[in-house]
Amino acid sequence: MSRLAAGVVLVTAHEPPLTEDGPRGEDVGMTATAFMSVSLDPPLVLVSLREGSRMDDLLAEQPVWAVSVLAEGQRQVAGRFSMKGRISDRLLFDDLPWSRGEVSGAPLLDGALATLECRTEFRTEAGDHTLVVGRVLSASVPVSDGRPLTYFKGGYRHLSA
Repeated sequence: MSRLAAGVVLVTAHEPPLTEDGPRGEDVGMTATAFMSVSLDPPLVLVSLREGSRMDDLLAEQPVWAVSVLAEGQRQVAGRFSMKGRISDRLLFDDLPWSRGEVSGAPLLDGALATLECRTEFRTEAGDHTLVVGRVLSASVPVSDGRPLTYFKGGYRHLSA
């Protein structure tokens, strides 16, 4: 499967505080290459999450989430959010330009080729991953002329002109 080129996205969600009086919730992000359009009517997308990952656990509880389709200049973002074993995502968003989605409350990256806000329709186990199908609630194209960041043969790539 390393020979199948894929687009790179950042999946994000806002983890609410444990209690209403507690500190504010945390923004969580994860790089994904297993992301695709499923249906145009209704608009549905699918993301594959490693079973038991922080994002898998969060999206089992949090029904709304977001996706930023990364541009070729956002390679460092992809690398930052693909780190395994990190304890917290809190600092990962600190120096990135982003805005909070109006529907999901999740971070949407500035400079992304497209952004989506989704609500989970259903989840299903698939081997060591969970497939999450989400209904697109909002979509925008903040950058109309950029090129995508892709993943091929174990590394991030750029499309040639």
